[in-house]
Amino acid sequence: MTVRAALATLAVFLALPQAAGAARYAVGAESVEDLSRLQRALGGEIESLAPIPALVVERPAAPRLRDLPGATYVERLGARRLAFTPNDPLARNQWHLGANRSFDYWPELPVLPRVRVAVIDSGIDGDHPEFQGRIADWKSFVGTSALLDTQGHGTFVAGVIGATVNNEQGIAGMAPSVDLLIAKVVAGDGTIDIEAEAKAIRWAVERGARVINVSLGGLRDPRSPARDTFSRLEAAAIDFATERRVLVVAAVGNGDSAPRQPWPYATYPAALPHVLGVSALARSGSSPDFSNRDKIYNDLAAPGQGILSTLPRELTAQFKDCAEQGYSICGTEDWRAAEGTSFAAPQVTAAAAMLIAEHPRIRPEQVSALLTGTAVDSNPATGCLRCPLRRDEFTGWGRLDMTSALRQLGARLPQRDLLEPNDDAGPHAARIWGQTRRLAATLDFWDDQSDVYAIKLRRDQPVFVSVRGPAGTDTNLILWHPATRRVDDLRSFDRIAQQSIRPGPREFLSYDAPRAGWYFVQVKLGSRGAGRYTLAIVKG
Repeated sequence: MTVRAALATLAVFLALPQAAGAARYAVGAESVEDLSRLQRALGGEIESLAPIPALVVERPAAPRLRDLPGATYVERLGARRLAFTPNDPLARNQWHLGANRSFDYWPELPVLPRVRVAVIDSGIDGDHPEFQGRIADWKSFVGTSALLDTQGHGTFVAGVIGATVNNEQGIAGMAPSVDLLIAKVVAGDGTIDIEAEAKAIRWAVERGARVINVSLGGLRDPRSPARDTFSRLEAAAIDFATERRVLVVAAVGNGDSAPRQPWPYATYPAALPHVLGVSALARSGSSPDFSNRDKIYNDLAAPGQGILSTLPRELTAQFKDCAEQGYSICGTEDWRAAEGTSFAAPQVTAAAAMLIAEHPRIRPEQVSALLTGTAVDSNPATGCLRCPLRRDEFTGWGRLDMTSALRQLGARLPQRDLLEPNDDAGPHAARIWGQTRRLAATLDFWDDQSDVYAIKLRRDQPVFVSVRGPAGTDTNLILWHPATRRVDDLRSFDRIAQQSIRPGPREFLSYDAPRAGWYFVQVKLGSRGAGRYTLAIVKG
């Protein structure tokens, strides 16, 4: 189509009579010269914004405008409203609120359905003014009351998430629609028993938590099994939460608890599938040395230095001359300059809770996808000199942007994955019935590399399996013999019945079962990437 013909087409369209309810649109052009030619061809009630290369038209709909050659963009115009600003006096000192764009989405304090968020930590100052009416339930798994916090860590974390907003005192929590579930798992000596953590996760799920914050962790060191603290019980507790549509957010850990700093591995439970692992950012946008790195399990970053939050009033009472009792500004030097991934994680927890409040039926994997997919990439231009473009070991997918996540929530939801967790063989696999099944699910190299399905075959029964993996990835297909308990275990490789591991996203295999039983179909990513796949299973 010639330029003259394209302009004539546009002129005919814009000359149509205007209908009631017409909207105003900005139409961009490559240059002012192109805009001038366009304006001369159109005529009529069209406003040029030259020297800005754009014009404004008023029409009932815009789809035809988007199809016109030469239009670089079409944008519906509307008045913006001022973002909500909390009246809490210390909010201006909470730099993470602005960095995360915590309240930019709302013109006023939102009134949304309540969302239960569990804080598995050292307890809370239950009488603190910021938490009145905010604590839905509490339980201690270490003997002392969950409403007593002698260490301050749990109260600090809870304040970042759920301190009362707009009450003209103290700080503002990031999630005004949360009800807190307080699970105390930290003993008086600062240790955390795995049994207490697992029981706390179970309790939180049973009490209706939609998000669980774990700003605690055990050392991960895949090079030294003797000091690696992986726990099957902890992993089972995380699976229990995931099965019941609960998102677990965890800090990736601090280097001062590792053999050296910085440490290249996220702690547990952040280093487990389906857990959203969070690292820390400095005010400059850089990744501080204390924040653990991880090429796989570090998913997202949030401010982790100079964080201001609530503290038990018993810990601030020693500074009697400080007017802001009950806040870290009146604490010891460590609290006044609080830093750590422990305080970055609850910011992500709060953002997740507000997404759920806006869309109560959303699933945890969709929340994770929204938060990571809308993160602001950390790179030299944003202050992280060591961070390459896109995902990296320092900040994962980048800095939390709560407003972008909320906007994307209103535009398009990520895909669901209804059969998670199905990451291993045995009881962890999703059972698939029927002669012919076609399934759609998702894989994520950094969070969910493998899906496993159990299929029942008769003796000598043939089966054909095919998969179309996420575009641009290498997707593999493996069939395992009955009685397989673990996939991707070196000791299990002799249990592979058939496999298809060609390069690219498409794989298929056929097999005649030598004996009856439950076989396991594994779909696994062999390269970095993420997205939707389709799996077809046809039994003869």
